[in-house]
Amino acid sequence: MSLRADLSIIADHVRSGSRVLDVGCSDGALMAELRDRKGVDARGIEIDGSDVTAALARGLSVIQGDADTDLADYPDASFDYAILSQTLQTTRRPDRVLDQLLRVGSKAFVSFPNFAHWRVRASLLWGGRMPVTRSLPIAWYETPNIHHLTIDDFRAHVRERDIKVEGSWFLSGEKLTGEAVANFRAEHAVFLLSR
Repeated sequence: MSLRADLSIIADHVRSGSRVLDVGCSDGALMAELRDRKGVDARGIEIDGSDVTAALARGLSVIQGDADTDLADYPDASFDYAILSQTLQTTRRPDRVLDQLLRVGSKAFVSFPNFAHWRVRASLLWGGRMPVTRSLPIAWYETPNIHHLTIDDFRAHVRERDIKVEGSWFLSGEKLTGEAVANFRAEHAVFLLSR
């Protein structure tokens, strides 16, 4: 099974033998990859019960929980990495969730869809309606995304909060795109953060 492009980037950059908390782990595909390929001790939190069941069926340690409330239950620095892939924009308080990630993990990977991608901009400009694109495939009234953000929004947020960016990757489809024009050209972003 092939990982989604942002998950592949994360998997490639997690150190072997690390302790990882995957928040919003879905069916556990990334956790299974990290366990099998890198000997990682991976734990997960997922809000969707059917995804929790699928992850457990893979032999993974996953609990049903909510990133907005349940990260507070973990001790400080209990993981080498906390991962939040394609979930930040679905949380009620992304700023607090990000703080919690960096509290429980020495480092945090965060990936999200870029709402400033040129297709999104074109859809709003020419169609006048909330976009439905490859990276944002669900109509406005049923999307789990409640906090759309752009790469530049995220960069400003981490800069204001003195969060260190240790690495960043920008994807257009499955391919990496340059950092200089990422806010316009990238559909998804992946950041590696630390305090």
